Amino acid sequence: MKKIILSALFICFSVTAFSQVLPSFQFGLKAGTNLSKLSKENTLSSDNRAGYYAGLWARIGAAGIHLQPELYLSGKNTTLKDGNGAENKVNFTSLDVPVLVGTKFGAAGIGLRLNTGPVVSFILDDEQSFGDAAGSAFKGNFKGQNIAWQFGAGLDISKLGIDLRYEQGLSKIGKDGYDGQKLSLFTLGLAYRLF
Repeated sequence: MKKIILSALFICFSVTAFSQVLPSFQFGLKAGTNLSKLSKENTLSSDNRAGYYAGLWARIGAAGIHLQPELYLSGKNTTLKDGNGAENKVNFTSLDVPVLVGTKFGAAGIGLRLNTGPVVSFILDDEQSFGDAAGSAFKGNFKGQNIAWQFGAGLDISKLGIDLRYEQGLSKIGKDGYDGQKLSLFTLGLAYRLF
């Protein structure tokens, strides 16, 4: 009986290892929510506000490592506050292009993924609504693109996936005297593999 159990375990581990070595390509859709926050060196605070993202992903892999480029439209929202309580609501719409490198553990259609990599965001629209006293304090001019780094984990169950990620801005998004702001965010999303 022990030999049968050990043989079955050996076959399961061999199939898992072999499936991680074979080249693979996957493509799908994804959508979710994000919580964005702007920070500036000790002068402004920011509240997290919910936004959205939706787009496409691909995964190309072999030998247990995969490359995962993505393309999605993202709405990022935050509320800036100064020391006097003046508020500025900032809403960004951007086209985000992450290029992640990762690995996956698991078998039989269930797997845990770990990913990390750079993200380039192209700002398509930035809206700002100012409180009475906030207009002169916050009105800024934002760059058309910024660079960030993502860290994340995901769980795949058959064709569905759940992703949780943290993104930290590497470049400052403001210009013309408003250059201290960096954007960070958490994302939670669902993915569906088409093939």
